[in-house]
Amino acid sequence: MSGTAAQGPRLRPSLDGIPTYKPGKPAGADAFKLSSNENPYEPLPGVLEAALAAAGSFNRYPDMAVTELTAELAQRFGVPAEHISTGPGSVGVAQSLVCATAGPGDEVIFAWRSFEAYPIIVQVAGATPVPVPLTATEEHDLDAMLAAITPRTRLIFVCNPNNPTGATIHRAELERFLDAVPSDILVVVDEAYREFIRDERVPDGVELYRERPNVCVLRTFSKAYGLAGLRVGFAIAHEEVATALRKTALPFGVSQLAQDAAVASLRAEEALMERVEALVAERTRVLAALAAQGWTAVESQANFVWLRLGERTLDFAALCAASGVIVRPFAGEGVRVSIGEVAGNDLFLAAAEAFRKELLAG
Repeated sequence: MSGTAAQGPRLRPSLDGIPTYKPGKPAGADAFKLSSNENPYEPLPGVLEAALAAAGSFNRYPDMAVTELTAELAQRFGVPAEHISTGPGSVGVAQSLVCATAGPGDEVIFAWRSFEAYPIIVQVAGATPVPVPLTATEEHDLDAMLAAITPRTRLIFVCNPNNPTGATIHRAELERFLDAVPSDILVVVDEAYREFIRDERVPDGVELYRERPNVCVLRTFSKAYGLAGLRVGFAIAHEEVATALRKTALPFGVSQLAQDAAVASLRAEEALMERVEALVAERTRVLAALAAQGWTAVESQANFVWLRLGERTLDFAALCAASGVIVRPFAGEGVRVSIGEVAGNDLFLAAAEAFRKELLAG
């Protein structure tokens, strides 16, 4: 030390400007948690048993190649196994995608507001985030995103349905966008909520990827499949991209419990779709009730609804919490409310109605 003041380790100065990811606030024993887009149902038939069986050997490393799950996914989607890469949730795969394509001096484009992790993982890689504002109807402004492309652009995230608004991009406009993006820029179609889509005009990203080498599709087992706590997601991309993903992936990033539970979930598709249909029906009921109260809400195709509240956002979230339901506020913008148990949805609707009356009275 020789008289010099003690100094801590030198960290990257750029980290000072990176926001910390904010998860949905946990609920207490007397409140419903509608803040994290989780599936409210218990594990699908056979899934808990598969995870428990795998737990008996968690003193061993998991299969780093994720062999069985990769084979199941390849068969399920009709793609080569070499086109699949897995990771700890789709956000883990998204981070690997950024690491594989962008670094200091490079740019990554995404709509905003969209998935909260996009700007974080871009800045962690040392690249520059380029957020493009949503339209007045809460949708991706694809023309503005095209206009934002520069020689430094390396990757574009397209969240469909968009989190947190639930809005979607239809086939014709998405295909037009993809055709206009230079072929050396990777376009990642993030479809974390794909199973909840009922609008036939919304394309399946896997079909779009087949003829486009610069398109990658992200999917997850966290939402519809109810494996949020086990962290397993995957990408479907052409071999060059999938190989790069495996190079940048965290070694042993998907536990054996998660791998085996995901395989069992894929094999319980009939029970899965029954639950998804129940959540879609609840989404329809909630949206209809909000419309009847006078709210203008996006026709969400995900497992959540969005209310733009501006400066009253935190007031609304506080009223919901006092009413026994935890929602996800984005200060100054709006709230995202997951579709959960019927009782929790009813508490949210009652709070929304009370707040609406307060707004009209004021």
